[in-house]
Amino acid sequence: MATGLASVHPKLLNPDNPIRSLSLAFWLWKALLFLVIIGCPGPGYDTSTGLLPYQESAASDAKLEVIRHAPFSFSLKLVRWDSIYFIHIVRDDYVFEQEWAFGYGYTRIISFLTSVLPQFSGLDGVAKVALVAIALSHITHYFSVLALYRLSINIFGHDSTSGRLISFLSAALHIICPAGAFLSAPYGESIFSFLNITGYYLYSASLLDANAGKRASSDANLLLAAAFFSIATAVRSNGILSGTLFAYDALLQLRKIISQGISGDNLLRLGVIVVGGCAVALGLIVPQWIAYTAFCVSDEPLRPWCEQLIPSIYGWVQVHYWNVGFLRYWTLSNLPLFILAFPMLFLLCHSSIWALNTTWPSDTGTSFLTRLAAPNGLLAVMAFTSYHVQIINRISSGYPLWYWYLICQVLSHVAGPSSLVKRSQTFTIAVQGMVIYAIVQAVLFGSFLPPA
Repeated sequence: MATGLASVHPKLLNPDNPIRSLSLAFWLWKALLFLVIIGCPGPGYDTSTGLLPYQESAASDAKLEVIRHAPFSFSLKLVRWDSIYFIHIVRDDYVFEQEWAFGYGYTRIISFLTSVLPQFSGLDGVAKVALVAIALSHITHYFSVLALYRLSINIFGHDSTSGRLISFLSAALHIICPAGAFLSAPYGESIFSFLNITGYYLYSASLLDANAGKRASSDANLLLAAAFFSIATAVRSNGILSGTLFAYDALLQLRKIISQGISGDNLLRLGVIVVGGCAVALGLIVPQWIAYTAFCVSDEPLRPWCEQLIPSIYGWVQVHYWNVGFLRYWTLSNLPLFILAFPMLFLLCHSSIWALNTTWPSDTGTSFLTRLAAPNGLLAVMAFTSYHVQIINRISSGYPLWYWYLICQVLSHVAGPSSLVKRSQTFTIAVQGMVIYAIVQAVLFGSFLPPA
């Protein structure tokens, strides 16, 4: 099998030295995407990025010239689409109501990092914010790759060749995943991926500790996982889907209490699960409360969303300004975007079904795969029915199930030699497709061209 898979992964990748190989592959890939984006000529068809320095330096033409010729002005080349809003929010806070459609947690993190970093000559204002955000995207994507590797080891084991290979190749896929340029630019996808996958890693560690009888360590890891999921939810609202893990555990614990009777240990575990689930929900609730106090607790005429039964500025601006909602995106003009998103929607759906029907030698692995089917599948359904569907190609980067599904299709131990070769070829085509897509996407991104 190892011989048959030799052509599946590049010679650059050596599973026997995973961290070094993944690190080398990661930074070479990032350098390639960076050069492609920076090499795109001109500002692209949209000049919104170019307006940011003008807004900042309206009172000083001399300052504008400094920005234009600053040594780090290249960072603005990666400020495209939504990242224009992110940079504006970090610089001026939430000025416009529609800006509340974007992750509160992400802009606060960038704002904090920008404020604590020292000033350098030629690096100020929007260029500094953009550079900090770009650096954060690269660093968190790198640690996300390592977190996925460690998570995979927890699930598939380190003792078998197949377990190590699944862990290694899934982390390698995460490097070249279709999110592409968005994992390098001032976007929340990289940090969300890091937080969500690290949350899954801590959650898997909690399951392993529980199976080993380490109750205190299991509870601590579960609460830490909830904290990571909560911050991930503040960065991107779809992080709330990871809360389904706690809902599932709560149901299992209630069934255990009903079957075994009430005990201190059972009630304590249920309490930890409930606290963890509530912590995840706070990642969505707290930003909405901050917006409510800003817009709805005043003598000014109230905005329509303030008077809703459950007031949510996020839900309001998504519908009112961005036309996001159930079946709102189902128009003939958006058909090409559904076609673009179809491969990832297909992978998410099939990987969820696979997770529900597969078994692994480790009980923890099987149990964890079953749990991940819910957030994975719900993400696909919500993207298909209620999102701007093309964003599934980037927000899926923080969900590990489809990486494992692709790898395990090649490593299936029931496959015969001819079937294995066929599956290896399919996997190779999938990898080549992701690489080509990411490079084309980088060109479009650098040229400020859709889709985004």
